[in-house]
Amino acid sequence: MAGPVIRVRLDEVLKERGMTLTELSHRVEITVVNLSILKNGHAKAVRFSTLARLCEALGCQPGDLLTYE
Repeated sequence: MAGPVIRVRLDEVLKERGMTLTELSHRVEITVVNLSILKNGHAKAVRFSTLARLCEALGCQPGDLLTYE
């Protein structure tokens, strides 16, 4: 049985901002494939520098992108 997990809310935040994954990819200089892996919850880790770039581009805080469930 699976325990608590960290959930990535990138899809929800993108929708709130009216931004596409491709547009975000260009802004943060991360491939669409890697952002998709993160968005779909398949990433094993996220660098703080990547998280910081995402927050800057999306105008949000890390807690807006990640939740603990």
